[in-house]
Amino acid sequence: MRKHGKKFVTSAKRVQEGLAYEATKALELVKTGAFAKFDETVEVAVRLGVDPRHADQIVRGTVVLPAGTGKSVRVLVIAVGDKAREAEAAGADFVGTEFLQKIKDNWLDFDVLIATPDQMGQLGALGRILGPRGLMPNPKAGTVTFDVGRAVKEVKAGKIEFRVDKGGNVHAAIGKVSFALDALQTNFAAFMDQIVRSKPAAAKGVYVRNVAVSSTMGPGVTVDTTPYR
Repeated sequence: MRKHGKKFVTSAKRVQEGLAYEATKALELVKTGAFAKFDETVEVAVRLGVDPRHADQIVRGTVVLPAGTGKSVRVLVIAVGDKAREAEAAGADFVGTEFLQKIKDNWLDFDVLIATPDQMGQLGALGRILGPRGLMPNPKAGTVTFDVGRAVKEVKAGKIEFRVDKGGNVHAAIGKVSFALDALQTNFAAFMDQIVRSKPAAAKGVYVRNVAVSSTMGPGVTVDTTPYR
């Protein structure tokens, strides 16, 4: 049986077992209960009433967190000509097709890869490297586009991608415990709004079944799902 440390146990005592908290109160408990010596990430986990084995019940999308993510995101853009210059002007960290060979040589010092549609043929050969790491550009995530300037700015501003896993759960980071409470609440609200909007037409019954928030090292706090039904 797993044993928790004293700090975790003390933090967990702040949370009443079996009680679902209003979102702002839940986030407040996460902030006040964080005990690590580093700036912990605030995470949200949502259990959905979908069956991911069916293609028409896959929940996937993106959302721009209004208060940002609290982390610096390194963006690589595979583009040429005017689109490459547009990406550089928007603040991309790395730009150019020369990085294709570097990726082949297992260079992966970036967090998000954006590409123009005309470059996807070359990227296809790198699927075995990029795919398992979740770095392959995808039109649904907005990372395959000719509007590279906008894509770069959104990622830098706090755009995140989410996708339901095999168990019907969605996990996402929505900020840091150092964020002001209202900033975390704003990010949480934006994320949950997009989750609700992403409900598949084929999903039946209760869609949002459980929601919990936590810090990297802290206990989970259950959130009342009534507003999302």
